[in-house]
Amino acid sequence: MREPDPKLIHTHFAPMLVLKDGVMAIEFYKQAFKATELRRWNNPDGSPHVAELAIDEAIFHIREQSQEKGQFCPSSLGGVTSIIELFVEDPQALAAQAVAAGAHMLSPVVDHEETGYCQGTLVDPFGHRWSLLRRIKRG
Repeated sequence: MREPDPKLIHTHFAPMLVLKDGVMAIEFYKQAFKATELRRWNNPDGSPHVAELAIDEAIFHIREQSQEKGQFCPSSLGGVTSIIELFVEDPQALAAQAVAAGAHMLSPVVDHEETGYCQGTLVDPFGHRWSLLRRIKRG
């Protein structure tokens, strides 16, 4: 048995976003965040069952909502239980790109000296909230 390459083993977090339309979501995330579709598992009808996407090296998954499995899109429930915080080099530019793709700004991207972050929050067309952040250099 070969030893695993230690460079390939790392802890990471990959949220699963539940939404109403997988095909539309994949296209939105590509336009809004320049996401790359890494792979997809389709349902028998050809619609995405689960898709794995990446924004730079940040991996996330999408899945269409299923009442039978108790998995619902935030827009179906009228609220969220979590916010995706995405750390990027230029949150202002990415926010503008996401809004142009169909996202809605909840709070503009501004420097928050008290927290040490440049940050803004938007909601995607499926109801998921995204905070776009960059650490502010101090001193």
